[in-house]
Amino acid sequence: MSEETHPLTPLHGEDRIRILPLGGLGEIGLNLMVVECNGALVLIDCGLMFPEAYMPGIDLVIPDVSVLEARRDDIRAILLTHGHEDHIGAIPFLLERLGFPPIYGTALTLGLLRGKLEEHHLLSRTTLETLTPRQCIDLTPFTVEFFRVTHSIADGVGIALRTPAGLIVHSGDFKLDPTPIDGEITDLARLATYGEEGVLLLMADSTNVEREGHTLSERMVGEALQQLVGSASGRILVATFASNIHRIQQILNAAVQAGRWVHVSGRSMLTNIAIARQLGYLRAPDGLFVDQAQMRDLPREHLLVLTTGSQGEPLSALSRIAMDDHKQIKITPGDTVILSSKFIPGNERAITDLINLLYRRGAEVHYETTSEIHVSGHASQEELKLVHSLLRPRYFVPVHGEYRHLVKHARLAETMGVEEGNAVVLNNGEPLILSRNGLRREERVEAGRIFVDGKGVGDVGVMELRDRRHLAQHGLVMVLLAINRSSGALLHGPELFSRGFVPEEEGQEILDEAAVALHEMLAEQSLSLLTDSEELRVEVRKTLRRFFNRRLERRPLILPMILEL
Repeated sequence: MSEETHPLTPLHGEDRIRILPLGGLGEIGLNLMVVECNGALVLIDCGLMFPEAYMPGIDLVIPDVSVLEARRDDIRAILLTHGHEDHIGAIPFLLERLGFPPIYGTALTLGLLRGKLEEHHLLSRTTLETLTPRQCIDLTPFTVEFFRVTHSIADGVGIALRTPAGLIVHSGDFKLDPTPIDGEITDLARLATYGEEGVLLLMADSTNVEREGHTLSERMVGEALQQLVGSASGRILVATFASNIHRIQQILNAAVQAGRWVHVSGRSMLTNIAIARQLGYLRAPDGLFVDQAQMRDLPREHLLVLTTGSQGEPLSALSRIAMDDHKQIKITPGDTVILSSKFIPGNERAITDLINLLYRRGAEVHYETTSEIHVSGHASQEELKLVHSLLRPRYFVPVHGEYRHLVKHARLAETMGVEEGNAVVLNNGEPLILSRNGLRREERVEAGRIFVDGKGVGDVGVMELRDRRHLAQHGLVMVLLAINRSSGALLHGPELFSRGFVPEEEGQEILDEAAVALHEMLAEQSLSLLTDSEELRVEVRKTLRRFFNRRLERRPLILPMILEL
């Protein structure tokens, strides 16, 4: 543990609570909030984040929970607000480190999680408890109650935590959609009841705090989809997030209305549709879906393909279709492709490349900036103001957003009656202690990100990512030489090889000059250095860095391979 961080010592006494964000503040993803009262902990959500552009080779990013491992026996439960990856995706990777606490969520949320746990062979060791909105459970010293919220995935909830120190409300991800697809509106009546009871602390979604007015209803997307699907003449491909059950429902409704059969492509899409149908969250006639063999026999104008890949993910079904690398599905002129999702920041280049490829294949493409085929699942300013006015919290901590979102939400809270100094913007790893008598920040604890690369969890760190970026940007030079470990005599080399640095044929002259520079360096060294392989590696790197910088103004990754014989 670094000098700047401290262990999380138990907080005893019923008059205070501690909150500790370990992910989700100052970023979109990795949501994990710890709440403590009288030495007991509950975790709200445990999500992942997909890698950013500066993370080459990384598959997933999960929160660092090292600070909780010494206190795993104090964890009463993990409470889940909804089934999006940024709220449940890290659980299979972290559950054992957290001591397998029971997990509480709504039916769809746990249904989506159950498949992940099965895949990681953890289901038999995990306790999953289904809660319904307004149902209360005792996790002493906490009493937990879920309340319904509307979001871009079905079965979302916020969480009310009653503690001896006061009532805590966590909004989850939400918006105030008056006409949601499933009819389940955000439970404003329950929020008003909490406000009358008295709310010590509100933690609320900040994603859309910069947007004025109200977020549009999901039904607006349904109308646009029906128009597009009804007017298209060729085959239609629709890409959206596999977890957006409401959006999938509207796509299926549009297909039924237009008289099209539906073929589902992509494992996550198939899995989530099966779970949602089994639990009653998705309604579709059995005869609507066709498999690959049936799809080949259908006229193109009678088929809709529902797939993943709306973010341009390289291995997704839609990307392979756009690259003409999909065995069953080929784009032909006259086909229509609909990307029914938001351009997530960081993915813009991949998405525009995908769109260009689809146009090259002859498709007509509709996406967020050209058609009304996506609305947000997060509350805009007027909705946030209404929630603040109903709850009237003493303290406020903005969550779920980049840092500017948190700051602006804290300012909005002050305009809605939170006293100056009681709206607190936190960073991940910064504990905050609250009571009816005041608040105070504690010293930072260990928090950060763990990288998942294939089957490796946490074995790639900041240094490895730096080397990968360096290699990608500047190429690699390998140096092979053999030294007599007794006399320091040069037995072989130095022999230089390069990859991604200089062209093989034209660059040989440069590599030969570099070898001469190494010979001159070796001739000047003492016996003690020549027989110390680690010191020799350092000198080899220094010599080649100076040479390549002077000769080419380039900085390749230099990998010395020294054999001691």
